[in-house]
Amino acid sequence: MAANLHISIAAEPITHIGGLAITNSIFTSLLISSILIILALIVKIKLKDTNRPTGIQNIFEWIIESLEGLVSSVTQNKAKTKIFFPFIATFFLWILFNNWLGLVPGVGTIGFIETPEGQIHAQLQPAQINLPSQQAQAAEINIEEAVLDAANAHAEEKAAEIAVEGHEAEIAEKSIEHVKFIPYFRPGTADLNTTLALGIFSIVLTQFFGLKYQGLKYLKKFFNFSNPIMTFVGLLELVSEFAKIISFAFRLFGNIFAGEVLLAVISFLAALVVPMPFYGLEIFVGFVQALVFSMLSVVFFNMATHSH
Repeated sequence: MAANLHISIAAEPITHIGGLAITNSIFTSLLISSILIILALIVKIKLKDTNRPTGIQNIFEWIIESLEGLVSSVTQNKAKTKIFFPFIATFFLWILFNNWLGLVPGVGTIGFIETPEGQIHAQLQPAQINLPSQQAQAAEINIEEAVLDAANAHAEEKAAEIAVEGHEAEIAEKSIEHVKFIPYFRPGTADLNTTLALGIFSIVLTQFFGLKYQGLKYLKKFFNFSNPIMTFVGLLELVSEFAKIISFAFRLFGNIFAGEVLLAVISFLAALVVPMPFYGLEIFVGFVQALVFSMLSVVFFNMATHSH
């Protein structure tokens, strides 16, 4: 682990598959997806038709009923609820697990040290003596002759030692600057690329449901040339769809990344008792952000199914 505080606004690659860089946020997102899939399979295997479910089935039935009630409260329509529910439940659980994963000890602190070997070696070469034996002997003879011929041999030798020490210190300092700590885990929601993808997916689904329920008539919301006012309103609606993507992406990323930075700084300054209240705050924020994203998505889905 790095000795100093490490904060990076961008996700960092931990490995490569061919030409594809696998960043720590991609790796963590795949891990979360795998966990959710495994949990779903376990629940399906243990699912029993009973009025008194127990264990993990009871927990998941409560989660599903709560999310279904949330969707139903917006749509007021059983058919729409059945269609929207899988997307909203996936949004909520995936975002929630990613948000809370950033609070698990070891996330952001377990990783490896990246050293650009070629660059450091190139910088260290001036301070290294890797001459062949004959060249080394010739160099020694030349130095001895230079020392014998110089009147101030001792002073020159001392000055040379000081220069070499200063050069080595400068090389060491530059080498340390290029040493970088890369954590293995980073929540997907703390990566702007991931939140942007979630925002795009949500808005694309909104357009899909609009076309599904209204047909091509839905496009009149954006392209209505009946009069100048409606043309301008359609342009505003089109711009607002892109603005929703930006709003989704930066709201989720900003809250989660800011929370991680806050915890990192507080833990770096005081690692024991002081960070605990902030962990509680981030648990709440993580839940709220997952709920806000899911709630806004279902509202947009439902609005798209109604005529303008």
